[in-house]
Amino acid sequence: MKVGGQAVIEGVLMIAKKVSLAVRKSNGEIVVRDLGKVNFPKWAKVPFIRGFYSLFVSLYFGIKALNLSSELSSGEQMKNSEKVLSLLLAIGLAVGLFIVVPIFLTNFLVEKRGEFLYSIVEGFIRLGLFLLYVWIISLFRDVKQVFQFHGAEHMTIHAFERGEDLRVENVRKYSTIHPRCGTNFLMIFLIVAIVLLSVFGSVVNLSTWTRILSRLILLPVVAGISYELLKVVAFFNGKGWVKILYLPGYLLQYLTTARPDDSQIEVAIAALKHAVGEEKNATEEQKKEEDVELLG
Repeated sequence: MKVGGQAVIEGVLMIAKKVSLAVRKSNGEIVVRDLGKVNFPKWAKVPFIRGFYSLFVSLYFGIKALNLSSELSSGEQMKNSEKVLSLLLAIGLAVGLFIVVPIFLTNFLVEKRGEFLYSIVEGFIRLGLFLLYVWIISLFRDVKQVFQFHGAEHMTIHAFERGEDLRVENVRKYSTIHPRCGTNFLMIFLIVAIVLLSVFGSVVNLSTWTRILSRLILLPVVAGISYELLKVVAFFNGKGWVKILYLPGYLLQYLTTARPDDSQIEVAIAALKHAVGEEKNATEEQKKEEDVELLG
């Protein structure tokens, strides 16, 4: 069984037979919520399309879990208008910081010296801004806790994949670094984007605003190609030359994960146990898609 997950506020989201969220409330109680199941229609299993669909599913449940975890941990319910506003702000920040700003900075640095050079410079600027962003937010206490839950998620999945009983003492010995983390997908995504956008720009005359539009339109294409490459990397299990593709993602995980305490591991275990199901002889089981599940 492929298991994925994400870290949220004071909790962990796990995706397996079902999608489960576990959050520790302010009184110390662990609350588990069932968020549904992941269904892959036939059209969503087609190569290159499945990558974007998988990314969409991860984002959908991730946003849903993030809002719910905020409510459960704080004891205060968010209004729908607040949820919509926070989502729009997040999208605006992502587009502005990682698409608009790199393009304008590259315009200043590169001018008209070739689309391939332009895409490389833009890609490195985008990567640099992302690393700077992650480093800045890691200085905040609440974000540090999320990174600890991220580590707990990875450690718990490691233990599950090796057939361990899901107990704190068994989980504690594993690494916070996992080869299927979404950060590996992100690094492959950035590399594919540089190549694809340089080819696209060489056959189409792009202005500043058409560059911005092209980055948004080509996102599903880049995601689809990146997902298929991630499957190739997973098939070889990080051996041989594919280690080169794994290495940047591994290094990035040292920024986005941290060693959790036992209470945080307990939350991750609760989420995973509920996601995989306690019943040994369940009569109704959904046929699982054997593609790579992205971890948070």
